[in-house]
Amino acid sequence: MSAAVPVLINAAGGTAAAKGDGLGAEVRAAFDQAGLEIHLHLIDSSDIRAAAERHAHLPLVVVGGGDGTLGSAAAGLMKGKAALGILPLGTRNHLARELNVPLDLPGAATLIAARPTRRIDIGQVNGHLFLNNASIGLYPEMVRLRDERQMQHGLPKWLAAIPASWAALKRLRHHRLRLHGPDGEQEVITPMLFVGNNHYALAAGQIGTRDALDDGLLSVFAVAARRRRALLGFALRTLTGRADPQEDFAALGDVHALAVSGRSRQIDIALDGEVRALRMPLEFSIQPGALTVVAPNAD
Repeated sequence: MSAAVPVLINAAGGTAAAKGDGLGAEVRAAFDQAGLEIHLHLIDSSDIRAAAERHAHLPLVVVGGGDGTLGSAAAGLMKGKAALGILPLGTRNHLARELNVPLDLPGAATLIAARPTRRIDIGQVNGHLFLNNASIGLYPEMVRLRDERQMQHGLPKWLAAIPASWAALKRLRHHRLRLHGPDGEQEVITPMLFVGNNHYALAAGQIGTRDALDDGLLSVFAVAARRRRALLGFALRTLTGRADPQEDFAALGDVHALAVSGRSRQIDIALDGEVRALRMPLEFSIQPGALTVVAPNAD
């Protein structure tokens, strides 16, 4: 008889929090239906990495939460052999969507029980990893203000993001950064620098999506310097899939590694939507095939 599979859930995140007291019963029912015995842990987001590390020697660890939670868990699993099973219980679930993991609990549990696996790349900066992307400038400021409003007023994340986005634009500042890549050095002045784990599409209708999660490249671009009103126009074009790489971005390219320096000794950076303060310079790299995930095979 096989041992029960550990299921680690960030009980306060996204969809998990919305399910309230019924979350545990719903998760158990989904895995019972899938024929998989589990050991359920409803824990705080700050404990996810340590809990994943404690179970990293096992063949499979299931994690429930959003992209930030999955990133924390992946950092803990890196020291072992466990495959990461995903329960999409966050707000947006970008990684689950791109891996074609079902977004409903019964569907995700059935996939995990079948255990198809594939290996994906991991992005890293100054020893901290990211599964989707990292950014500095406008977006980390918006996330920080959004989280403050959530704490103060008990708002849902999507609702707290509206005043936070406006407040971040009012405080808009441009960063003078020096990018050191394989092809040399480039200086940019930008309100936001974005580094993606694998190539991010910019074509109309595909903004913010990735064709692959194992291409071994970092996708780098900087939003062109502009005033607040023009930046709002850029945001609208991006949301509608009409961003123009030549007009909207000051730097653009795919690299294996990147160093970012600037005038500050420390800078806020959002890693899969979780903000950290890191010392400059920022040293970005990619680890090809470093994480095993339970997911359908890539086409």
